[in-house]
Amino acid sequence: MFAQKNALVFFNRFDEMFAVTNGVTLGEHVEILKELLKSHNLDISISIGSGKTPYEAHLDAYRARNQKVQRNKLKVYGDTKDGDYVQIMHVDVDGSTSTVSKDLTPYEISSLIANLHAKLLQKFMEKGALTFFLGGDNFMVVANGIGSAETVELLDEVTNGMKIRLKCGIGKAATARKAAEMATKALDTIRDLRKTGKIERIFEQSCL
Repeated sequence: MFAQKNALVFFNRFDEMFAVTNGVTLGEHVEILKELLKSHNLDISISIGSGKTPYEAHLDAYRARNQKVQRNKLKVYGDTKDGDYVQIMHVDVDGSTSTVSKDLTPYEISSLIANLHAKLLQKFMEKGALTFFLGGDNFMVVANGIGSAETVELLDEVTNGMKIRLKCGIGKAATARKAAEMATKALDTIRDLRKTGKIERIFEQSCL
């Protein structure tokens, strides 16, 4: 339902998800909750927040829920604000299907990815960004305000001592779904450039 509104939903833990909903109105959040309540016999709530960084937005939503800033008879806490843009990073391990898989057992790869996820989460959270594991060796980071040069530094810090390298596509757009699309296209561009002999670790695309 959020995808139909050009938003993105990420799992946080088994009973909680994060949605990046720039451009989705308060009324549309309410309608989505109504549909969820029709389909599931569960006590479901939506908390909405905004902020200069993704972490600040999540904190705003957390506070709204705890303060019970309820906007209607349904459990929708907080309110929407007009957002200017969303920046999404699509990060993956360089050469994971060849070099990494050749040198490590399947369980060792799982351990490596779990460790990588923890480091990415911590380093990017320090900069106000939120990191989510997509599966395989892929991660998405909601990362408004982090530039390309700073991204390279963060990725180097994360992989220090791990004998792997990361590449990253960055996408900017008015909605989360479009930003993710731009990020994935940017990552594909890195792969295409390598076929011509040009090595890029970071590539950015924007439709703003």
